[in-house]
Amino acid sequence: MKVRVTQKHPGRWGYPGRFPTFDAGTAVTLSPDEDKDFLGWYECDIAGHHTFVPISFVRDGVLMRDYNPTELFAEVGDVLVVNEIVNAWLLVTDTSGTTGWITAESVVSKQ
Repeated sequence: MKVRVTQKHPGRWGYPGRFPTFDAGTAVTLSPDEDKDFLGWYECDIAGHHTFVPISFVRDGVLMRDYNPTELFAEVGDVLVVNEIVNAWLLVTDTSGTTGWITAESVVSKQ
């Protein structure tokens, strides 16, 4: 499925670069509180990096799958390919081949 960006997405937390991909089995330390804006997401520390993770990706304090938390910086009008939808966030790839997360509220289905 393709979507078009309707609201600029500069990255919610302003992380200036890309995170590494964390392998399944990597330890995750979750904060006790669910994100109030995005249910099912928790602040966490993964391998020394402070970020967010969907709770469905974690079991017994470890990642159940490979995971990269990098947000995609996107401009209005960008066309993206949706790879996955998780709790109001989309894992997308842009036309240059860069993959990252963007909020579902930032896009509409491309007609």
